[in-house]
Amino acid sequence: MATSFHFEHVLDFTPGQADEILRAIPALPGVFALCGARAEDSPYLTQTTDLRRRMRRLLDPPESQSKRLNLREKVARIEYCVTGSAFESSLVLYQATAAHFGYTEARRRLKLHTPYFLRMTMENPHPRVYSTNKLSKRGLAQMYGPFPSRLSAERYCDAVLDLFKLRRCYEDLAPHPEHPGCLYGEMKKCIEPCKQACTPEEYAVEAESVKKFFDTRGESMIISIGLEREVASSAMQFEKAASLHAQWQKVKAAQTLADWIVRPIPRLRAIIVQAAGDDVEHPDHAALFLLNGGCIVGPEHLSTLGVRAVREQTSVGSSLFAQPLMLQAVPLEGEPTASNSPETRAAYVLSLLEKRAEPENDLALLSDHLSLLRRWYYRPEKQRNGEIFFPNEDTGEKGAWPIRKILRGAARLVVGDPKPMAETQRDAAKEAAKGIKTKILHEGRPDVERVVPVPPKNR
Repeated sequence: MATSFHFEHVLDFTPGQADEILRAIPALPGVFALCGARAEDSPYLTQTTDLRRRMRRLLDPPESQSKRLNLREKVARIEYCVTGSAFESSLVLYQATAAHFGYTEARRRLKLHTPYFLRMTMENPHPRVYSTNKLSKRGLAQMYGPFPSRLSAERYCDAVLDLFKLRRCYEDLAPHPEHPGCLYGEMKKCIEPCKQACTPEEYAVEAESVKKFFDTRGESMIISIGLEREVASSAMQFEKAASLHAQWQKVKAAQTLADWIVRPIPRLRAIIVQAAGDDVEHPDHAALFLLNGGCIVGPEHLSTLGVRAVREQTSVGSSLFAQPLMLQAVPLEGEPTASNSPETRAAYVLSLLEKRAEPENDLALLSDHLSLLRRWYYRPEKQRNGEIFFPNEDTGEKGAWPIRKILRGAARLVVGDPKPMAETQRDAAKEAAKGIKTKILHEGRPDVERVVPVPPKNR
């Protein structure tokens, strides 16, 4: 039973003072529980986009001949907390349900199911790859995902295995020269370790190549083929270059079948930026969550004061006005410098999340968090609120957080994207300026200095 969760606000409820109590509840998104007078009574627990309106539907005097659920005479206590996003609401609802009913019942009530992964059995003498939604402590490092469905996982698996000659059979191999083999061997899509057509060392090299492809999401193969293609082109070997280009396109097509989040479970690390609750004292804050090894930690609030939301360079061009802008107050004499800079605040908040993160040994809890992550991440982009940022992988500081990107993402959630600048009507502006100049000349106003253009010097 989970006992570490507690709601932020607790109110005693009596039907006689219902109107006064409900007026004090904010009309904001959140999670609430309606509890009875007896400890053994199960609470009514749910999330909503408007706490006050939803509670009024449940606690206002019932209408005559209405079949709507009414708990006015059964509720003795109201517990609730305000959330800033649907992602935070789902996480809080899971924690609250587990605190009241236990993890097993929370899993059933919220319909949480383990996402599908690709499992590579590197501990087997003849490794293979298959899709599964069963977690095991021994195989977490060789499980790649999460995928939105079993179909998408198997589609990606088939596309990758078409690039190699790893076995696809499910049997425990006992290699023998008289083994009948399978269809993939006849199609030359397997190096047939069952018939001893290859040595164990050759099969191990092929398995390691497949693992490297999964670890790098295909980038290792893309770079290798690209370099060979450039060498062939430089050597005027156009047929070889064309063949390598076709192979490069095939690898690219397989790479696009897996989203950027697909990686080994221990390396599932990211910062999820969400809008914070509508707090009057801190309207410039965003909520940060840490995804650490598949488990979600947070939130911690980050102030976006001094950060201006900007559009990406690709959408507005290369103007200097489109570049990231961090505003920082100039400290007075004697004040510590850079103590309140946006980067310093962000680094501090990230350090708080890192301290709260601990390796999770409970596979059931890990499965629940992965299910919540899949529900949010694989929504259509128009329905998925918030942004996700992964550690740097292609820079010198490998594994470090992209602090400036996180700050800009937080600013976009708090301030919103800047509005596009209105187009300047140059012709209309010229005509207006010409009219004003003509009017000034006709009126002969002495208080206006005439600007006479200077003719260019003769060269």
